[in-house]
Amino acid sequence: MATKKTDNEPNKDSSPLSKLFGSKTRAKLLELFFSNIGKAYYVREITRVIDEQIHSVRRELTNLTNLGLIKSETYENKIYYSANKKHPFSKPMQEIFAKNIDAGEVVEVKRVTWEDSIRPVKNELKALAISNRLPGQDGLDMLIIGDDRMRKLTRWAETIEKKQGRPVNYAIMSENDYVYRKSARDKFLLDFWRLEITDTIDPDNIF
Repeated sequence: MATKKTDNEPNKDSSPLSKLFGSKTRAKLLELFFSNIGKAYYVREITRVIDEQIHSVRRELTNLTNLGLIKSETYENKIYYSANKKHPFSKPMQEIFAKNIDAGEVVEVKRVTWEDSIRPVKNELKALAISNRLPGQDGLDMLIIGDDRMRKLTRWAETIEKKQGRPVNYAIMSENDYVYRKSARDKFLLDFWRLEITDTIDPDNIF
């Protein structure tokens, strides 16, 4: 009589990461969160992305949350999960999942950084800040400082939105406008800086 294999049972075809972390689903979740360090996901979105059963995903999310490796926040009756960047193992996890491990071979994977992404507008962009705003949460995803008189920054932001496949809230300001609003303690800016900021590019210390 055939028996159903559970996610934690040995699997001769399991990847090195599955063997390392003891569970295929757990390994996939850790890779999802720590290779996308600034993003948050809800449960059904996770099941689609990693292609695993929802009961296995829920179980491992609970385990990883209890360990403190991931954190959860609730918005509009949905629980969103993301990597806990303050955990002492966060950096090692990011280093592990910056590599693609297959059949014992380690292959370096080049990940696109914001420094790479801004190259088309490097002459127009003065500074950039990226937040970890969750869906349903008020505020901006990107604060862009620079010269948009030719609308290059606007077109660039629209391209970023298409690549991410979701609506992106952004604001574009000139350097003078930003400095003035910052000095006036503009509520719009204060609310943005209260969000979790995941990346900044600010060579001239405008922020």
